[in-house]
Amino acid sequence: MTWRDIVAAAGQVPLETTRQAVGYPALFVLVALGALVPVIPTGALVSSAAVVAFHQDSLPFGVFLVFGVSALAAFTGDVALYWLGQRGVRSRNGSRWLEALRGRATPERLEQAQRALDEHGVLVLVVSRLVPAGRIPVMLACLLARLPLRRFARGDAPACLAWAATYGLIGILGGSLFSEPWKGVALAVGLTLLISAGPSVWRRLRGPARKRD
Repeated sequence: MTWRDIVAAAGQVPLETTRQAVGYPALFVLVALGALVPVIPTGALVSSAAVVAFHQDSLPFGVFLVFGVSALAAFTGDVALYWLGQRGVRSRNGSRWLEALRGRATPERLEQAQRALDEHGVLVLVVSRLVPAGRIPVMLACLLARLPLRRFARGDAPACLAWAATYGLIGILGGSLFSEPWKGVALAVGLTLLISAGPSVWRRLRGPARKRD
């Protein structure tokens, strides 16, 4: 086969197939990285991917694939981060990953997470994945309680499935309301950012009110 044959064959590949070949691996990598470092809005990313999949000819296969890839990527990132945190717990000098987790969890949130872990066990991981800024305090509480990685993974798997389903449904909602995908993406991103920022804004508004009381 010559290079001309290869170019001709590539030109016959459907555009949607090409997008899938590039898009789904990219979605996996970005969501997994977003679980490790807090710089990628993974919820908005999953919702946007669900909007695009909703408008493709492969519906509902594309939507289910977004759900599966997102859940697996979130689980992979969580387990990797927990494993890195465990190394810091076991080490006398700690680790930068463990310190980073401590820096992202306020003492108050950590104490709440530790109480919830004592009362409900690993089931609290499901709720933590759905509550904005709830994942890290609960993960840190599990680390400080020296929860084995295998037990953490058993609780985190349904948490990632629930998380992917929630943000996937937001994307489906946005895709069903508009015929143009970009409008659905804009709505899905707006909703996810509102969900993420809502609790933080509420706490800031409640702070001055409590001081006045």
